[in-house]
Amino acid sequence: MLAVCLLIAACGDNKTTTGGSKGEPPSPQVKFVPVAPDFNADSAYAFIEAQLAFGPRVPNTKEHQACAAWIKEKFASYGGQVIMQNAILKAWDGTPLDATNIIGIFNPQAGRRVLVSAHWDSRPFADKDPDNPNVPVPAANDGASGVAVILEIARQITQKAPTIGVDFILWDAEDYGQYSDNTSWCLGSQYWSRNPHQAGYNPKYGINLDMVGAKDAHFLKDGWSLQYARPQVDMVWNTAHNLGYGAFFPLAEKDIASIDDHYYVQEIAGIPMVEIIDRDINTGEFFPHWHTVKDDITSIDKATLKATGQVVMEVLYREK
Repeated sequence: MLAVCLLIAACGDNKTTTGGSKGEPPSPQVKFVPVAPDFNADSAYAFIEAQLAFGPRVPNTKEHQACAAWIKEKFASYGGQVIMQNAILKAWDGTPLDATNIIGIFNPQAGRRVLVSAHWDSRPFADKDPDNPNVPVPAANDGASGVAVILEIARQITQKAPTIGVDFILWDAEDYGQYSDNTSWCLGSQYWSRNPHQAGYNPKYGINLDMVGAKDAHFLKDGWSLQYARPQVDMVWNTAHNLGYGAFFPLAEKDIASIDDHYYVQEIAGIPMVEIIDRDINTGEFFPHWHTVKDDITSIDKATLKATGQVVMEVLYREK
């Protein structure tokens, strides 16, 4: 996942980090009656811990394979139809990556569908960490947080299903890229966009989650999403404000975009995608431990998981 400015700045160099306050967010001031179940942040947090227990989920490792099997089992245990889309993808340095996009299909008979996605792999080297540049990233926030939110939503669907169909896709080989080459990132979503799991697959829109669990997060409106999916972006951000989570979802537009999985799904597959990603509200940079060994469980804040998960669930359950 590479950040780029709409002013066409170089992608990798923009992913520097800044600090943030650790103050508790204000109590939500709900402006409408929620229709979705209560998102359980404790459960989502436990899903992050479970992923971290495998170790870094780097393609071509036993930790990666073990976590894939666990995610498959979780989707299946919640009643989802699971597709493991396997492919050998070539990394920028020529390394063949044994990659798997994990797809969980819920309410398959529904004609109207929404896609919710995140990447589940870990970056193989913490190259933004001056002390440990060759050590794999634990990837608690940059990867595991989005997976955890999705798994908790899937768990909630087993108890109360929305009227629409929901397809969860966990992208692989997202974080095995080179900063100077946009196309070297998001290999799993690029592959799926050219080879969808179902011929003619055409959801109403999608929501991609990336780095959605850090303390004091701010989800700025993404420039590419505004270009391809402005109505859906406005719907998500308005839902957040109506639920009282406006502090996490500022309405200001900062002319900042991300070359992330959503970009390729839009460009190649033509599906409008809403990107929810943590960016510093003033600089647009990523959270302080991005691509370092400190992207561990201490980076995670349950309040942020709650805000992200509750907003996405409310959007899904309000769809008809």
